[in-house]
Amino acid sequence: MGSRTWVDDTEVSVKAPSLSKAGEAAAQLKVTPFDTHTNGDTLQWTPSSWTTKPIKQDVIYDDRAAVSTALAKLERCPPIVTPMEICKLKERLKDVALGKAFLLQGGDCAELFDYCNSDMIESKIKLLLQMSLVLIYGAGKPVVRIARMAGQFAKPRSSPTEQYNGRTITAFRGDNINGYSPEERNPDPSRLVSAYFHSAATSNYIRASLSSGIADLHSPLDWELGHVKEECIKAKYETIVNSITESLRFMKTVGADSAASSLETVELYTSHEGLLLEYEQSLTRQLKTPPSAHQPQAHTNSTHTSEPKQYYNTSAHFLWIGDRTRQPNGAHIEYFRGIANPIGLKVGPSMPASELVPLLDILNPSHEIGKITLITRYGASKISSLLPAHISAIQASPHDGTVIWQCDPMHGNTRSTPTGTKTRHFESILSEVSDAMRIHKEMGSFLGGVHLELTGEAVTECVGGSEGLDEEDLEGGGYKSFCDPRLNEKQALELAFLVAGGFREK
Repeated sequence: MGSRTWVDDTEVSVKAPSLSKAGEAAAQLKVTPFDTHTNGDTLQWTPSSWTTKPIKQDVIYDDRAAVSTALAKLERCPPIVTPMEICKLKERLKDVALGKAFLLQGGDCAELFDYCNSDMIESKIKLLLQMSLVLIYGAGKPVVRIARMAGQFAKPRSSPTEQYNGRTITAFRGDNINGYSPEERNPDPSRLVSAYFHSAATSNYIRASLSSGIADLHSPLDWELGHVKEECIKAKYETIVNSITESLRFMKTVGADSAASSLETVELYTSHEGLLLEYEQSLTRQLKTPPSAHQPQAHTNSTHTSEPKQYYNTSAHFLWIGDRTRQPNGAHIEYFRGIANPIGLKVGPSMPASELVPLLDILNPSHEIGKITLITRYGASKISSLLPAHISAIQASPHDGTVIWQCDPMHGNTRSTPTGTKTRHFESILSEVSDAMRIHKEMGSFLGGVHLELTGEAVTECVGGSEGLDEEDLEGGGYKSFCDPRLNEKQALELAFLVAGGFREK
């Protein structure tokens, strides 16, 4: 199928981009429920082998032709990230797994296409930089920064539908699936293409901002505290900045900073939950492995005489598997086991300790150090009873010493107010992080990172903190999230100071 156009008064045929066989398998699954397909074991991994497995949190579209058109377009688009960048992150995460660095991961619960603007992107970059500066000062080790940006659009939902004015409508699943307005709830495959271009534009601006000196340590006071008005937090931050400034002045005096280009920029990687496998498959490419990268579990068709290649998901540097989609025989585990990217695995109260190691055997059979980040999300009231068993399971397995333990203190602490507004209490968030640090230390392990939902905007979505926000403040117009509540700039920085303090006490 194609179209016709006119060139110099001559009618010519324009051939529409064709969809690959793998794309055809994905497109068919997107308009037909899985139970009409044969569920057989996949002997060899391919980017589309997930289509032979049962899938959770799936999206079914009405128009097969529209799905095929969207996926064909995505298959022809250039990568958003490169193998070299992915392999650099893998090296950094290896250091985290070995205790030589700390992982800070944060950003929106669910991005909107409207968030793709310079002010909102810069505010999140600056907040992550400020937090990492505090953590470096407290932990005394490098910080690896990963943003929940440039692709974190889709969100899993507990129910596929909701009630609106007495009728049942499809739940809002994220801007890359449907719109927030009740009139836009029908899943639209063209939004997959829009998600790509918004992700690419955001990634491009992140790179441009970093290369333009937004992270230059010679001018850390340019990282304005924005909406933070609390004098004690500003004073603590300025103390750290003054200490760094004095150190840089000394380095300049003795001539030690002349070649220190690393002081002028930082690495900031992108991430999102790999939920929509038709999108992830379309941006999975078999590409040359960088010469310096050691990849022990490559899925490749290369021969001894050709340059080694691997399958990279080029939509983001880092992707994670959600707590609702980690079934051992499910589509998401099948897809993730074949990509060369570092990946995260959410570990919540519903995961038996006996299930954790078998999942890692599938996802990381070669025991590559730093390949897997275990993102624990229990809730402040449950972490003490659940985390020890998961740590023990890993310590008794060949994966001991290979994983990164990362605390997500957000998702297990979500609750609703009497009026139905979702919120999180700052003290519960801090308690879960503090307990994670304590439990790891008691068990001869260590906490390697934190995973936070935050924004650089002046929102009021989480209660508590030094500002003393309560549930009444949620109704004052500062609640902006379309999904889950996020820490605002002040709360995020306060949490960074308290975590840094925990490291210093340790």
